[in-house]
Amino acid sequence: MKYFCRFIMKLLGWKAVGGKVPEDKAIILGVPHTSAWDFIISYFFYTSLGGKAYIMVKKEFFWGPLSPILKALGGLPVDRKHGARVTMQVIEAMESRKELHLAIAPEATRHLTDRWKTGFHTIARACNLDHVYLGYFDWGTKRISVGEKFMLSDNASEDLKKIMARYAEMNLHGKNKGCFSTGNGNVV
Repeated sequence: MKYFCRFIMKLLGWKAVGGKVPEDKAIILGVPHTSAWDFIISYFFYTSLGGKAYIMVKKEFFWGPLSPILKALGGLPVDRKHGARVTMQVIEAMESRKELHLAIAPEATRHLTDRWKTGFHTIARACNLDHVYLGYFDWGTKRISVGEKFMLSDNASEDLKKIMARYAEMNLHGKNKGCFSTGNGNVV
């Protein structure tokens, strides 16, 4: 599957930057999240590196024949009706596995928003992770990476401001124009 995914990445014109994360457990932020295609490209990317990343998916999608397919692709079913419960579900999943690379879109939506969520920070700290990776998929350059390691503090709000500023410096472009903002007034 690794080589097949490399072939698909090349066929689609995407370039992988760097490798997979070295730790057994890690959180990789996925920015900008403007399309369902972000998951597909990210899946091909991480699989082409020999890794398996997991993502949170609404539990309503896990029905009939779709359920085993989503689970095989790294989907973790979550009940989004109760925000705090989602965080607990993911923490439990992280703690119950020896290895888990969790990809999270801090925007928490494919639509334009200046208000990113800090759930990734809560999950990381609860799982004794002192950092996250600033992963990205840039549809403008067709470059994708797990990104740089960002060390977390105990202040989620300040960390989020720094993370958003770092992403603003990257000048990334989402698949759908006008759906990505780093909160600095610059919508791309």
